[in-house]
Amino acid sequence: MAVSLRKILPFLLVLIPAFGFAHGVTSADQELLRSDSLWAYMQVGATHMLTGYDHLLFLAGVVFYLNGIKDILKFITVFTIGHCITLISATYAGITANEHLVDAVIALSVLYKGFENLGGFKKLNVKAPNLLLMVGVFGLIHGFGLSTRLQSFDMGQDHILAKILCFNLGVEIGQVLALIPIVFIITFSRRHRQFTAFYKAVNWYLVLAGIGLFLYQMYGYFNGIE
Repeated sequence: MAVSLRKILPFLLVLIPAFGFAHGVTSADQELLRSDSLWAYMQVGATHMLTGYDHLLFLAGVVFYLNGIKDILKFITVFTIGHCITLISATYAGITANEHLVDAVIALSVLYKGFENLGGFKKLNVKAPNLLLMVGVFGLIHGFGLSTRLQSFDMGQDHILAKILCFNLGVEIGQVLALIPIVFIITFSRRHRQFTAFYKAVNWYLVLAGIGLFLYQMYGYFNGIE
């Protein structure tokens, strides 16, 4: 039996504030990295992606728009290349920005994908930007967000590039582990009559989650929340 959007939205909205705390820098992560082990950086990278709901919501929105595994691999590869470029280069060069502002832009990427999936541009009689290009651009932004998180840690002075690369590898492992159930659920749901209702509900949630996360991050920025 199909679940109506009206019934699930109150529950989903309750989860929005939790997303804001989803992948912050924790004392447990810092304690783990004090071992100065490259494996620890890989582990923290994977955990960070698996709990990075803003990243995963965006990826879910991208996958929802695609039909075949070939297209999914193409778009996810472009996204991955994008966030690898900024994660590695920005961290190594020490380029950073306020985490709340970067995460606010990432929140807008979630809003953007839900809006596009719901045919928002068509309703406005505006041609949607090239999706592959936008996924690449948002990949760069998401990678910069990951970089600001990594730079929040005390990385010491030794083997900096190796630590960055291991963190990045961990992120990629976490992304693959997260995408497997996402792709499975979406592929499975396409076989059912309720897919249209499910599609609309999930993408409306992306819109609302994007707005909620954006407001949360701007509140944190203007109130100096760490």
